[in-house]
Amino acid sequence: MIGRGPIATAVASAWDGNVRTLDEVPEQNPQDALAGATVVVLVAHSGDLVAAVVKGRREREAAVVAHTQRVLGAARAVGARHVVAVGSAVVHGAWTDRPQINDADPLPRTDDAARDGLVGDLLAVEAVLERAGRRRSPLVTVLRPAAVVGPGIDTFVTRHFEAPRLLTVRGSVRPWQFVHVDDLAAAVRFAVDHALGGVLTVAAPDVLDPAQVEAASGMRRVELAAATAFGTAERLHRVGVLPAPASELAFVVYPWTVAADRLRAAGWEPRWSSAACLDVLLEGVQGRVAVAGRRVGTRDAATLGAAGAAVALIGTAAVWRQARARRRG
Repeated sequence: MIGRGPIATAVASAWDGNVRTLDEVPEQNPQDALAGATVVVLVAHSGDLVAAVVKGRREREAAVVAHTQRVLGAARAVGARHVVAVGSAVVHGAWTDRPQINDADPLPRTDDAARDGLVGDLLAVEAVLERAGRRRSPLVTVLRPAAVVGPGIDTFVTRHFEAPRLLTVRGSVRPWQFVHVDDLAAAVRFAVDHALGGVLTVAAPDVLDPAQVEAASGMRRVELAAATAFGTAERLHRVGVLPAPASELAFVVYPWTVAADRLRAAGWEPRWSSAACLDVLLEGVQGRVAVAGRRVGTRDAATLGAAGAAVALIGTAAVWRQARARRRG
């Protein structure tokens, strides 16, 4: 099992200790690190927002491609029969009225802005894996989960719930779907045990509407025009307040639900519903939510570190200022 972060930890635990873990495959003699392995799991999505953006885009993408190539080369060298990668369904993109994502759906074309950040990293990994999948051996599988929640998971989706209000974009309805990290780990094990190749989306079967999410979280929404929300996120990214690109805002304001059709057809069933996952997420961010009455500025936005949460924070500050002005008037 190759990778860092809470998702990698959960995936490793799915093998009950009968697993060798590596942060990464070394450049020198990579096959030695995988000696004796019959299954190689590469966790490309760490589930750790802090560690996600540590280099410039091109440098990071080159490193991701080189490492994925080393993993595949070493797996072939030791005769591994199955290579599994854990990525994310964000590679499918998100937009207003986006239909449900099925396993066989092709990936949309992305511009340079959308490739800056987690999406670009995962697309780079998948491009290498797609070429490898054309060979007869090893079997290559890519898991694309919905928004992951669970112990230690820290993403732009989980941080969205750390803002004082939930950001929404005017004219768009954002349904919410999650997958617990333990269910994701079980799906990896299931794919290996049943020799499932190709792309597998992973998620809980239920989808929550905005009213259900607001009721469960006790959070009110702040609604902004799309141009205002994305423009604010872009300015925060450009001046260095936010490390993640403004394009990632799309994944907290637009739909990207998945069908998990092939896994379910093969008999896999998640233990956690989206409703139960939301409870886990909310418990995890408890105590980290910005509260009304504190001064809100760019420094506070920076601490949230994710476009959706930061824009919601600034949008909420504007709502508070307008309300105070009306009371004074």
